[in-house]
Amino acid sequence: MSHVMPLSEVASLPRWRRPVSLLFLMALAMPIAFATWSALLNNFVIEVAGFDGSDIGWLHTVREIPGFLAVGVIAVIMFMHEQVLALVSLILLGVATAVTAWFPSLGGILAITMLSSIGFHYYETVNQSLQLQWLPKDRAPRVLGWLLAAGSAATLVSYGLIVLLWEPLGLTFNIVYMIAGGTTAAIAGFAFVAFPRFNAPHPQVKRMVLRRRYWLYYALQFMAGARRQIFIVFAGFMMVERFGFDVHEVTALFLINLVANIMLAPVFGAVVARFGERRALGFEYVGLTLVFSAYGGIYHFGWGVVLAATLYVLDHMFFALALALKTYFQKIADPGDIAPTAAVAFTINHIAAVFLPAALGYLWLISPSAVFMLASGMAMVSLMLAMLIPRHPEPGNETILTRFAPAPAE
Repeated sequence: MSHVMPLSEVASLPRWRRPVSLLFLMALAMPIAFATWSALLNNFVIEVAGFDGSDIGWLHTVREIPGFLAVGVIAVIMFMHEQVLALVSLILLGVATAVTAWFPSLGGILAITMLSSIGFHYYETVNQSLQLQWLPKDRAPRVLGWLLAAGSAATLVSYGLIVLLWEPLGLTFNIVYMIAGGTTAAIAGFAFVAFPRFNAPHPQVKRMVLRRRYWLYYALQFMAGARRQIFIVFAGFMMVERFGFDVHEVTALFLINLVANIMLAPVFGAVVARFGERRALGFEYVGLTLVFSAYGGIYHFGWGVVLAATLYVLDHMFFALALALKTYFQKIADPGDIAPTAAVAFTINHIAAVFLPAALGYLWLISPSAVFMLASGMAMVSLMLAMLIPRHPEPGNETILTRFAPAPAE
């Protein structure tokens, strides 16, 4: 990075070198590697490595260990600026993704997954922190929506190429992983050279921060992590194991999700800004409760592939409303707490993720519908927690319970 620049002076830079432009560039780079890895993963591990439900559960448990240890970011930012850490993490994600197909065994896949996961989770942790530090509160929901749309657009191009070229060109897992991972690493390298290091006006606390007044945010993060793992691990696995989807068919399903996100993510950002975090999250959790219940019905009652594919798209759309959780925290947080709390929140988000995929992998062998009904129950708990968010959250008004018993300062 050429030099250090305070945020107060970024107006003197050309638009393409400003902080928001860097956020958009990183939003474009990350999903090229991660989403491509995800799109090919179920076919790769079943067709090449011969995984069953237990193996895929262990893989995702290993993948989530760095997320559980994301609190280590606090130690890293003591000697490395968050922006530098974000770009280094992106490079690690890209390189690890590029060589994924070189290790077609359970042990090899677990090892390379661990490396790519370190890059992904450390990037996501500091990226969330940078977003909340760099974006003003009144613009944050809308810009976060556009950032989500930008990432979806980048992934759309990647998936479109897979769908169109996988069979005609005889593409292999190795070729696609190499191209996707290499592209992410190259973009991150360019950003490292082209942008100055931006310094936010509020120095971040470089120690673990656990404040009692953030308890609702922590609880929502925990439930979000547990619930999301079931979708990530088992919804796509179901499409391959039960309905026999090929690579290009799974990717086509992802493409539908991406088009929906590109169109709706900016709308969701505007909805959060207009109606508030409580209503937005409430709508998300009601929708997820119904979707996961219907997933369970697919196995229990033998419902068909069209319904399963439709639910998969709806599921993905509802998760886009999770940006409201970020803006809720931005409104209640002390400015200096953003970086350490982002790290702590990522760890909390991944507590269940460390043991849940492996445990539910064994439950999957007995009753796949039970796995999805458990997720439905988690969505209902999340709904009850979301109803505790005030209409206008702020420091001192973190939950609706504050009016009855004011929360302590710490």
